[in-house]
Amino acid sequence: MPTSPPDLPSDFADVAWRGRILRHEIAWVGLPDSRYPTVVFLHEGLGSVALWKDFPERFCRANGLRGLVYSRYGYGRSTPRPLDEPLPFDFMHQQAWEVLPALLAQLGIERPWLFGHSDGASIALLHGAHHDDTLSGIVVMAPHIMVEDIGLAAIRQARSAFLEGALRERLARHHLDVDSAFWGWNDAWLDPAFAAWDIREEVARIRVPLLAIQGEDDEYGTLEQVRGIARLAPQTQLLILPGCGHSPYRDAAGRVIAEAGRFIVEHA
Repeated sequence: MPTSPPDLPSDFADVAWRGRILRHEIAWVGLPDSRYPTVVFLHEGLGSVALWKDFPERFCRANGLRGLVYSRYGYGRSTPRPLDEPLPFDFMHQQAWEVLPALLAQLGIERPWLFGHSDGASIALLHGAHHDDTLSGIVVMAPHIMVEDIGLAAIRQARSAFLEGALRERLARHHLDVDSAFWGWNDAWLDPAFAAWDIREEVARIRVPLLAIQGEDDEYGTLEQVRGIARLAPQTQLLILPGCGHSPYRDAAGRVIAEAGRFIVEHA
C-alpha cells in the first residue's frame, strides 16, 4: 500500500503532458523578492522535495536567492507512476524537453538557474542542450553523461538494499508510492538496453555558464563524468570534492553552498 510521507510546506502544480494531467509537488524556498533569477532544484533518481531536506532553503538564504523545489512524476507527493508503466529508455530526455518546460511555463519562471543532482543533473544538462537561450546557467552535482560499470554496480547494490535491507522503509517516508518510485528508476538503469545511454553529444551544445560538482568518492560514477563535461563545454568550471560521495549537498554542504552560490551570483 502507498505510504504518505510526512507533512511538508509544499503545494502542487498541474501540468498537461501527453494527454493527461500530472500533479507535481512543489515548494518555494529562499527570498521571494530576490533580484536574481529563480534557482530550480532537480532531484536525484530516488529523490523528492522531502529528500532534499533543508539544503535548498539554506542554499538560497545564504546567497540571497529564490528557489523552486519539485518532485517529478512518480516521486514524492507528485502523481504516482503505475507499476505497470515502466520508465522508458529516454525518460530523462522526456523530463528535460517536455515536462520541465511545461512546468516552468505553468509557474511563470523565466531564465532560471537549474541546479540538478544525479539523474536531475542529467535532466538539467539535457534541458540546457535544447533550451540554452531560456536559461541563466546550470549547476550539476554528480551528473551522469554516460553509463559506467561503477554506477551499475551501485544500482544493483541499491536493489539488494531495497529487497533485503532498510532502504524501502526509509524511502517510503518520502514517496506516495515507494515501489513505483524505486522500481521505475532501478529497472530503467539496469535494463541491458540502457547501457547505450549517452548524452555527450547533447552536452556539447550547452553555452550557458556551467558548474559541475562531484565527490572524489562518488560510488555512482568516476570523475570522467564531470571532466567529460568540461571537455565538451569549455566554459564549465569544476568543483571536485575530496572525502565526498554521491551527494555533495549532504557530504560537503558548506562548500557547495558557498561555491555554487558564488558562481550563480557572479554570473547574474
